[in-house]
Amino acid sequence: MNDNKNSDFRTVRGYQLANQQEGQLTPAQEDYLEMAYRLCLENDYTRVGKLSELLNVKPSSASKMIFKLANLGYLKYDRYEIIQLTDSGRNIGKYLLNRHETVESFLRLIGNSNPLEETELIEHSLSSSTVSDLNNLLEYFRLDTAAQKGFNDFKESRQK
Repeated sequence: MNDNKNSDFRTVRGYQLANQQEGQLTPAQEDYLEMAYRLCLENDYTRVGKLSELLNVKPSSASKMIFKLANLGYLKYDRYEIIQLTDSGRNIGKYLLNRHETVESFLRLIGNSNPLEETELIEHSLSSSTVSDLNNLLEYFRLDTAAQKGFNDFKESRQK
């Protein structure tokens, strides 16, 4: 069976490499930019030490990634270890945080027992249209409490 539809299949790494060739950020770059955005919401800047602490990485690793993101035009970084977002970094960071919150909310909705960890594993592979679809689904359940109750009842009946 040599179906043209199957020619688009790749390994996870294959999709990641294709996305990188298209100029998309790597999952690690997204994590750093999302966290920098979160931290910059508070003070309009953050520092290497704070970023590395919250991402549970060594400051030297954080510095290397910050240089990469600065070279890509997403961050400004000075010798006093102050990190600020560029307009582009702010826009993408906002999207990344929204995507994270959407996925985590969806996982909570379906009763996932570890939504933070699973969000971190899932979020990088979703397209913006899928994130939009998830937002629509979440909004549907928020507005239709009977549907939410029906789903919860159905799920409970399946667990018996």
